[in-house]
Amino acid sequence: MAGRFGGYRRGRIYGRLDCPSALRHIARGNYVRHRVFFADETTAVAAGYRPCSVCLPHRHRVWRKEEPS
Repeated sequence: MAGRFGGYRRGRIYGRLDCPSALRHIARGNYVRHRVFFADETTAVAAGYRPCSVCLPHRHRVWRKEEPS
């Protein structure tokens, strides 16, 4: 099964595969070496990744509220 979400290992961020921000970085040659894929969001969160603020704004806001100060 192909992954439904992509992530950036260095930033510990995950998002949709069609995320405009990630696609811009990839087009510039960034992210590619540090790209990871997840089957679902549960797996990404369990791996310690946070939601992207561009393509998953609602989930990112929830994550920010849950993040310890």
